Amino acid sequence: MSQSGTLYLRRRTLGWMSLVAVMCPAAVLASTPSADVAAWPSKPITLVVPYTPGGTNDNVARLIAEKVSARAGQPVILDYKPGAGGTIGAQFVAKAKPDGYTLLNASIGNLAIAPLLVPVHFDPFKSFQSIAYVGNGITTFAVRADFPAKNLKELVEYAKAHPVSLGTSGVGTPGHMAGEYFQQLTGIQLQHVPYKGSAAAINDAIGGHVDLVIDPLSTTFVRGGKLKALAYFGTDAPPEGVSGVQSVVQQGYKQWDNAFGGSFLWTAPAGLPEPIRKKLTQWVLEAIAEPEVHKALINVQVNPVPQGAEGTTVIVRKMHDIAQSVFGSGTVALNDKSGKSPADGKAKN
Repeated sequence: MSQSGTLYLRRRTLGWMSLVAVMCPAAVLASTPSADVAAWPSKPITLVVPYTPGGTNDNVARLIAEKVSARAGQPVILDYKPGAGGTIGAQFVAKAKPDGYTLLNASIGNLAIAPLLVPVHFDPFKSFQSIAYVGNGITTFAVRADFPAKNLKELVEYAKAHPVSLGTSGVGTPGHMAGEYFQQLTGIQLQHVPYKGSAAAINDAIGGHVDLVIDPLSTTFVRGGKLKALAYFGTDAPPEGVSGVQSVVQQGYKQWDNAFGGSFLWTAPAGLPEPIRKKLTQWVLEAIAEPEVHKALINVQVNPVPQGAEGTTVIVRKMHDIAQSVFGSGTVALNDKSGKSPADGKAKN
């Protein structure tokens, strides 16, 4: 073969090699997502808990995570990121890669309420993919044991003449919204003391540092006699161990929405592949359906109300609209009006 022919073949071969070099990475990139989805989960899953350990959100996370881990064949590791009404943890998950390895044990508070009150860098609906709804908090209006009121009427009368402090698990939490709404209904003023989780608020109420708490975790301590219930959320009979107390509605507040008791759900960053979302939804709902988990949820003051992804989004939207009406009344400045977040209160020493 002539030198010119050999040169032609070399150029042609190099041309094909260049084309393959360009095409192969593209082919690999195109095939990687589907391969990752098929192999999921191939490593531990992180479940972000946006409040401090020991509260209701943490209790729910532990119960469901254990069962999901068994189904996934991988550990589900709890990662605590409290603060700013649960929005620090939510923001972390919103920015995470939507690959099914970073999830959020969310609440209505950090998705539907807190974004109205504190600056956040996520959209409660566009930044997340709903997975499943776990349930509603079994909540009471609870006061320190020596508080001079036995019902809501007496609480209102006392608050008109004396300062009353309300401890909550944070700014923008359901307890915060319930307190704000109750003030609107009654015309009283409560001193809001936000904590970084339920446990801290409850401990300070037991210690007499705050007067009132509105939180699912409070019901446990009412049963133990360390707190006193003035009312409970719900239309059914009082929670187990809470006797001689009427519901908020029975005490004359017909407008009361029982969802103010708090809600618990699983969500993920937007863009989560649908096959992974379906697996997670299935696993969470299966976990809730287990009799031992159902009973354990009630024991930690959560009434199981399992919903799939679509039902979860509907509930979050409903509570967001209610929160908009409550906090948009002028009682608390909205984020889009003031651009500022309320300063976090600190526990009284």
